[in-house]
Amino acid sequence: MNENVVAKRPGGRVPAWLRVLIPAVLILVWFALFGAGGAAFGGLSDVQQNDQASFLPASAEATEVNALQDGFRDSENVPAIVIVASDDGTELSDDQLEGIESLREDLVAVDGVVEDESSPVIPSDDGEAAQFVLSIAPSDEGEGGPRDTVDEMRSLLDDDGVEGTTAAITGPAGFTADLAAAFAGIDGLLLAVALLAVLVILVIVYRSPLLPIIVLFTSVTALTASVFTVVQLAKADLLLLSGQTQGILFILVIGAATDYALLYIARYREALAQHETKWDATWAALKGAWEPIAASAGTVIVGLLILLASELNSNKILGPVAAIGIAFALLAALTLLPALLLWAGRVAFWPRRIARVEPAAPDAEHGRHAAPVDAEEASERGLWGAVGRLVSRRPRIVWILSTLLLAVMALGLVRLDADGVPSSEFVLGESQARDGQELVSEHFPGGSGTPAVIIGPEDSLQEMAETALDTPGVASVAVLSADSPAGSAPVTGDGIEAFGPPGTPAPDPTVVDGTVLLQATLDDPADSSEAEATVVDLRERLDEVGDDVLVGGPTAVALDTNEAAVADQRLIIPLVLLAILVILMLLLRAVVAPLILIASVVLSFAAALGVSALVFEFVFGFPGADPSVPLFGFVFLVALGVDYNIFLMTRVREEASRHGTREGILRGLRLTGGVITSAGLVLAATFAALGVLPILFLAQISFIVAFGVLLDTFLVRTLLVPAVSYDIGRAIWWPSRLSREDRHHGAHAAPADASEPEPSADDRAVDGESESADRVAVETR
Repeated sequence: MNENVVAKRPGGRVPAWLRVLIPAVLILVWFALFGAGGAAFGGLSDVQQNDQASFLPASAEATEVNALQDGFRDSENVPAIVIVASDDGTELSDDQLEGIESLREDLVAVDGVVEDESSPVIPSDDGEAAQFVLSIAPSDEGEGGPRDTVDEMRSLLDDDGVEGTTAAITGPAGFTADLAAAFAGIDGLLLAVALLAVLVILVIVYRSPLLPIIVLFTSVTALTASVFTVVQLAKADLLLLSGQTQGILFILVIGAATDYALLYIARYREALAQHETKWDATWAALKGAWEPIAASAGTVIVGLLILLASELNSNKILGPVAAIGIAFALLAALTLLPALLLWAGRVAFWPRRIARVEPAAPDAEHGRHAAPVDAEEASERGLWGAVGRLVSRRPRIVWILSTLLLAVMALGLVRLDADGVPSSEFVLGESQARDGQELVSEHFPGGSGTPAVIIGPEDSLQEMAETALDTPGVASVAVLSADSPAGSAPVTGDGIEAFGPPGTPAPDPTVVDGTVLLQATLDDPADSSEAEATVVDLRERLDEVGDDVLVGGPTAVALDTNEAAVADQRLIIPLVLLAILVILMLLLRAVVAPLILIASVVLSFAAALGVSALVFEFVFGFPGADPSVPLFGFVFLVALGVDYNIFLMTRVREEASRHGTREGILRGLRLTGGVITSAGLVLAATFAALGVLPILFLAQISFIVAFGVLLDTFLVRTLLVPAVSYDIGRAIWWPSRLSREDRHHGAHAAPADASEPEPSADDRAVDGESESADRVAVETR
């Protein structure tokens, strides 16, 4: 039929010129977003904030201390500790000490180093090492910011190091530089690996040169539009962006957009076989695909936005950023992709051909054309037909064994260590800051250069100092003093000590609004669990001095961060489950089926986390996990894992309304098996790509989500959910009408008990004649 003729079909009343204009406008709009987003990629690093303290809740004690410190200091400079130690374990010679002093002068001259806030060279008590602290200007003061400044300083150490010694730059500035270097591949390497993995899977699935390119272009366009929006919001200070959030955004958008595209393409290919024009096929595909795609995106968006209730800002900022990405993935899959495929039509599937199928007589009840019997028989002879037969013959055994397998995997949770890890372990592989921290701990108190900060009333200065000195794990205490040449003065049981010859008066402390600032150097490294225990003890002891005495600093920041992350788990997980349950109930118009789906993905998450805990400990040898890892893994796996159950059960509900519940389960399983498996492989591959970044947090999230998605794809959605649903029967649709009546005309009635034999071949042939024509794709080879 000529496509210029307005036909009386779904979508057929649209004038021919609009059929050309609508997709053209959509494509042009998305091309504009693609260009704007591509240009915005360069601005991502400018709006990133990777300082752990900035992500603390406002109510945290460490946050209050950070705010109060601004009154004692005129800048936000970051300290860098330079440690120089003897290679052979002997005392440093006079020549070596002179070389270290000369090295200090060279480093102070580096652009970005603030000379006035740098300390002198301090030899260790054992004489085998010396250290000095340099102050590094933030990015808006130095030419290249802390990372570039530290990189230049490290190059100078390599070129002009003191003979017979090992030197390293550590401290907050050193760890920041190492972390920034680890995130350096996020724009190039991460994206390239993810796209390559998706491309390989799409080529294998479609065996077409054009279709994978269309899908990837859709996904990348959704990502660029997301990046453009996020950068603009970040520049307007409406949201924060960190390196790990950026990495998750990239992976989430590419994976989700590709998944939605796979589902739409499956419907479009079916529709092309049943409709004369590409326009009608597009409308039919959209009609069948929009609801499950929108519901799937909705569960992810809702789950992510619930993170706004988090106490920890690093969790809170992920919610809107990732939700923006999913929203653009949804829009691209339902607008850009249909427009591109509308223009391409059957050519997109070349060299495969999609033949036009003459439909049989329409279904009397639904007014829809039936599919040819041979199409149904072909689907039953394939892999998913075999899976359906297994489910129908032994449903109870299948779901019980599947549940037991997941439960056994979940036993690994007893080995999960998610109480936090030292900041020195954030970067996997080589880290000069970590090596330098080890040298500091060998020759100085481990907390040198990164002390705990105590702020309290001026009249309680001596009492606070004595309390801190009496606390196990505290090596020394100093008070901030503008009168002291070093910027601070030691405090002992006898009070503030003076610098200089005998008779030199003790310097006065710096007082701001009636408060003073003490620095407590700890025996253990600031990022260690021992240091955190010392800070807990210190806070308890100082609470007896006064409620207005606060303890902060790097160790307190890590401690408060972990406590906030644990509190987030208790709040966010129940809220996410409740929200997704409500969405499923509205989508499936039932209560029992959504409860089954929620229970299945929770069990799958527990299994994935249990296996991951064992792999992290015994295979990768990770030192532990951040408390946010289980939370992020839960949000992603439950929200994304339920997607595949949505794809399956929405199709099952369609088929059940025409063929009965048990037969509808088998038909839905056969019709969605291939596309859902492909989608699961794509999502697992994209999250696995996060593992290319040497960041502990992202590596752990990468494994948990990738493994969990594969569990959902091949076990939960393939066997567990279909088997338990088949065993329960039509009661899964309670309280909807489907739970009270099964279709009985023109189809084999569902058995009353799962133990009854499956329909005969003749019965299946009759069923095939009543299958909807717009649900079956026929390929001629």
